[in-house]
Amino acid sequence: MTLSIHTPVESTLLPAGIRSRFVDTSNGLSMHLLEGGHEDTSRPCVLLLHGFPELAYSWRKVMPALVAAGYHVVAPDQRGYGRTTGGDARYDGDWGACRMLNLVLDVVSLLDALGRRTVRAVVGHDFGSPVAAWCALSRPDVFRSVVLMSAPFSGPPPPAAPSRPADEPPEPDIHVQLAALAQPRKHYQWYYSTRDANDDMWRCAQGVHAFLRAYYHVKSADRALNQPVPLRSWSAGELAKLPEYYVMDLHRDMAATVALEMPTITEVAACRWLSETELGFYSGEYARTGFQGGLQWYRCATAPQYIAELQRFAGRTIDVPAMFIAGKSDWGVYQKPGDFERMQSSACTRMLSCHLIDGAGHWVQQEQPDAVNDALLAFLGALG
Repeated sequence: MTLSIHTPVESTLLPAGIRSRFVDTSNGLSMHLLEGGHEDTSRPCVLLLHGFPELAYSWRKVMPALVAAGYHVVAPDQRGYGRTTGGDARYDGDWGACRMLNLVLDVVSLLDALGRRTVRAVVGHDFGSPVAAWCALSRPDVFRSVVLMSAPFSGPPPPAAPSRPADEPPEPDIHVQLAALAQPRKHYQWYYSTRDANDDMWRCAQGVHAFLRAYYHVKSADRALNQPVPLRSWSAGELAKLPEYYVMDLHRDMAATVALEMPTITEVAACRWLSETELGFYSGEYARTGFQGGLQWYRCATAPQYIAELQRFAGRTIDVPAMFIAGKSDWGVYQKPGDFERMQSSACTRMLSCHLIDGAGHWVQQEQPDAVNDALLAFLGALG
């Protein structure tokens, strides 16, 4: 697909009342966003942040309900994604611009460009969830409440441990332990940080459309094997209980991993939450851009220097009203042992509600939008 700069999404692909446009920000981006309720500047703003491999388009089933309830709703393609430009999607480029605190600055800069001093709620799904969490933690004056979806937030990383004595053995390396299992494994986040990951998906044998169909399928409630349970510890034996789309076969890339569970023609036809037309929008965008823009986020999330940057906030909590939503069939809730519990007990001091929704996996706002909309509107209504 060839796009000229600032080509909006065709209106036929969007719900009625939702527009596609571009906004230049002070943080170097020309951000593409979907927007509704923009006609009335007195409406309170709700900001929706997508994850990987998603787009602003992932909120298409949520935005109309929020607009109808009286909100100005904004969903951007975040740095490195979709039709937003100005980031560096080269593996050897400026990938550090995707560190967490700069992603927060992207969001604040977008709000400045929109003339918004505050938002009623910032809502984040998947990798958008930690961005939303850090928005609320670092700028509670701007982000008056937060909704985290599918990825729990357990708080800033703890301070670095003091240096170990020279005669004391080093801490075990989880990646070495995973590779030493009877079925050798590797963690997907560190795989996503490798040079090969982008081409593995972008240039895969089955093509981007089939890859994304399988990827979305395996993490959804359509995959009957998704019956998640809490893990006891961050150890190789426990992590190996996760499906291979999280803790992968050591010698298999992500495209090959999900290809093993490609849904049948009958299953695709029966998928009510992601039609071939809707999937075609995602695959068209990713076939054009590749995946590296989003993979830069994983590189920053696993890089010691950017983890150290977040350790400066150790002990800080999210003190604005918060809610968590996920699908009951989503392993993502438990992929980091203890995070789901710490989010509720300590990381968020005003956690108002937590919802695990029946009939949904990881793509909860697409799989069960009515239930998600009900929860969002109840939460927003309770804020007064």
